[in-house]
Amino acid sequence: MDRLKLVLQYFQSNSESISNGICIVLALISVKLYTSFDFNCPCIPQYNKLYALGVMFVPPLIFFFLGILVNRHTGVMMDEWLRPIGKRSKNPAIVKYMFSAMMQRALLAPMVWILVTLLDGKIFICAFSMSVDPKPFSGMPNNTGLDLIKLMAKVPCKEDMIFRNSTFRKAVSRYVRCYSQAIGWSILLFFILLGALGRLIKPCFDDHATNLQTRYWSNYLDIEQKLFDETCVLHCRDFARKCVVQFFEGMREDAVLRLPLSPEVRYRGEEDMVDEEEERLHGITKQEQMDQLLQTWFQCKPELDVTRMAYRPRVCVTWEDHNGQTLYSDV
Repeated sequence: MDRLKLVLQYFQSNSESISNGICIVLALISVKLYTSFDFNCPCIPQYNKLYALGVMFVPPLIFFFLGILVNRHTGVMMDEWLRPIGKRSKNPAIVKYMFSAMMQRALLAPMVWILVTLLDGKIFICAFSMSVDPKPFSGMPNNTGLDLIKLMAKVPCKEDMIFRNSTFRKAVSRYVRCYSQAIGWSILLFFILLGALGRLIKPCFDDHATNLQTRYWSNYLDIEQKLFDETCVLHCRDFARKCVVQFFEGMREDAVLRLPLSPEVRYRGEEDMVDEEEERLHGITKQEQMDQLLQTWFQCKPELDVTRMAYRPRVCVTWEDHNGQTLYSDV
């Protein structure tokens, strides 16, 4: 149970971990769907290969586009690629890095589906049983009245009366399944070797400083977009609350309530209320202002420089006597 909690905490730690978790879930779903899928070969020469190849490649296409759809890097990458330059320059290396990360995650579930189908072999038997030469195999039924193509197309259908308890069908199926599994293991070995060589050789030819900068700014874009969305949600809530309060206050009749309150306390209360509203709404109190702000954010994102916030001037109070002599200062 503790290990499961650690795994869940890892997948919830950041956007990249969430994307990895979603891709793993999609891969597991692909395996579960294939194992629960009732594959029935039509056993007709005109449809065997079409049906089998459709089952092998159409679901991977669906998982591929689904992986692109649920990947957060897709939206961030497209925003960075399509936005105007404005005050912030574009770095093609960041877009390339995010595109590579998106494609790697999106291809995981489709490759799992294809490998599972190849290692299982049923789809390969349905698609290519007609291409097998039956001469090396003994026990082929020759009193069915069917030509060779139609006879070999019925090999995947073990329930057919022609091949019920037939050693010929089992031998041909075993032969085609061996080819299918050999291709599946070869593809798996190829990708493992390719990934291992990429891990070993790529650092020898890449600039480590450039890679660190690319990774840093790609993470920055993801976090910046997330914080902007969260800030917009908070501003929307406060703006809506203010509009609703104004509506109900405008509908009621004016009432005067006289209470003894000193001017100093009344002034402080009004000032605190104004400061609180300005802090929540950041001075944006009209729809036109908000539309202009969002348009400016897209067309001219702020430059990556926070020195103005780092060196923000602060108020220093100094107490002096009537002669101008400093009594106390908080500088």
